[in-house]
Amino acid sequence: MEVRNYETVFIVTPVLNESQVQETVEKFTQVLKENSAAIVSTEVWGLRKLAYPIQKKTTGYYFCLSFTGEGNIVDVLELAFRRDERIIRFLTTVLDKHAVEYNNRRRNGEMNQQKAAKETEAVAQ
Repeated sequence: MEVRNYETVFIVTPVLNESQVQETVEKFTQVLKENSAAIVSTEVWGLRKLAYPIQKKTTGYYFCLSFTGEGNIVDVLELAFRRDERIIRFLTTVLDKHAVEYNNRRRNGEMNQQKAAKETEAVAQ
């Protein structure tokens, strides 16, 4: 099968303490590793307000996992999400080559450097 790039954003319930939240994230990274997926990055977006209440909760811990793997890895990961009551919502998307390039530039900080260079150039004029 073809190896593809994926990105999953999931929301963990806010009633957990910090160690339980980290344990939850490690559980899903372990699921990916067990199914021969390569984790590219793990981003912690932190505690954020939800757009609308989900399960009578108005906040949640947001996480973003970027990984590469074969097509069946998504089914395995989403099944694990559905079985875990600590997960409020999740969304997995396939990344094309442009999205992968954009994510790499964003992670390396190149996006902010270009913006800062334009601002300093505008100030200099």
